[in-house]
Amino acid sequence: MTTMYQERPLGAPIVDAATEAYWSAAKEGVLRIKRCTACAKLHWYPRALCPYCLGDTEWVDASGKGTIYSVSVTRRAGPIPYALAYVTLDEGLTMLTNIVDCDLDGLRIGDRVEVSFKPAEGGFAIPMFKPA
Repeated sequence: MTTMYQERPLGAPIVDAATEAYWSAAKEGVLRIKRCTACAKLHWYPRALCPYCLGDTEWVDASGKGTIYSVSVTRRAGPIPYALAYVTLDEGLTMLTNIVDCDLDGLRIGDRVEVSFKPAEGGFAIPMFKPA
């Protein structure tokens, strides 16, 4: 059985002071991640303090390219199946996301992917990944 990706409606994200820069960049087609200004380590999810050393953080642009670390196709959570995955970015950090624009049953751990921004309510864009 082949399960092709279908567009599904996406709600607007919850935007606060900690994530506003992330969602603004996504509207412009840019994937941003956080880097510690003290130890220089990258991390995901966005937060004000570094999870490694509690230093201050800054936003940096990511390449938007990565590799599937883990993937699961969900068929029973609603009327439209989707792929939930952990993607390890080329920068070294791993983020939870969706894989889109592909045959969902053909996805494999180790596949190369690149960011794709999907429209959401309120004029927002949600970064997801598609096969590279």
